[in-house]
Amino acid sequence: MIISYNKLWKLLIDKKMSKADLRKQADIAPNTMTKLRRDEPVAMTILIKIAECLDCDISDMCEFIREEK
Repeated sequence: MIISYNKLWKLLIDKKMSKADLRKQADIAPNTMTKLRRDEPVAMTILIKIAECLDCDISDMCEFIREEK
């Protein structure tokens, strides 16, 4: 399975927030933001921080996409 954070980026647009704003407000390291931009897995604690910052659920930020075999 592949993880996609496209929902997170759309949510930021809806909230008129930049990725830099999110990083500062949620206190996320720059290398973690790079992982998010590359659709790489991050720790659950990071997703919880973002969810609290954006007042949303984890399912509002990411989704799993099945890979075709």
